[in-house]
Amino acid sequence: MTTPTRRGRPRSEGADGRILRAAHDLLTERGYDKFAIDEVAARASVAKTTLYRRWPTKDHLLVALVARIQNEVEVADTGDIRNDLTVYLTEVATGLDRMRRLGRDAAGEADRSAGVVAELVAAAARHPDVGDAVRGMFAQRNALPLRLLDHARERGALSPGTSSEVVFDQLAGALYYRLLITGAPIGADYVKELVDQLLNGATTTSAPEGT
Repeated sequence: MTTPTRRGRPRSEGADGRILRAAHDLLTERGYDKFAIDEVAARASVAKTTLYRRWPTKDHLLVALVARIQNEVEVADTGDIRNDLTVYLTEVATGLDRMRRLGRDAAGEADRSAGVVAELVAAAARHPDVGDAVRGMFAQRNALPLRLLDHARERGALSPGTSSEVVFDQLAGALYYRLLITGAPIGADYVKELVDQLLNGATTTSAPEGT
C-alpha cells in the first residue's frame, strides 16, 4: 500500500508533543496570567511560526493542553455505575482543583479562584473560535461518560426513562458550579455524596400517591 503524497512540509507530531509538554510546565510554574506563548516556543525548541500555525493564541493552546490532560483520565465501565462514576468524577474533581492552583505558591493554596478554567470560560465567551474549540473538546470527552450511563440504563441499573445527558449535566455541572461560583471544596467526599444522591433518585421508583 502506498502512502498518499502530502504537499508542503509534513506536520511533526514530535513538535506537538514538545509544545504541549512545555506549555504544561510553564502553566504549572506561572499560571494563566504569566503564561507566554513565545516562551513556550523557546522551551519546546520550535519556531514561533510553527506554534502559531497550530494554535494562534494562548487560549487555543491551553484548550489543547486541557484536552490532553482530560484524555489521560480513564473512563472505566466495570458494570458498577455508582463506583465507575465516583472514580471518574473524583479524577475530574482532582484535576479541576489542580488547575485552579497552577502558578500559585503555598500561601495561595486557600485562594478560591477558579484559575485557568475560569479564564478559558471567559475566552470562550469572548471569542467564537475559542468557544468552538472548548465545546468540541468537551463534546469529544463527554461522549465517554455518556456511553457509560447509556450502558447502565440498557442493563437496568438506571430507570428506563433516565436521560444520560441530564444525569451527566447534573454531575459535571455541580463540580463546575463549585469551581467557578462558590469556590467550595470538590474533593472525593463531595463527589461520593453527589453521585450517591443523584443515582438514588435515578434508580428508585417512587410509590404512587395515596399508597
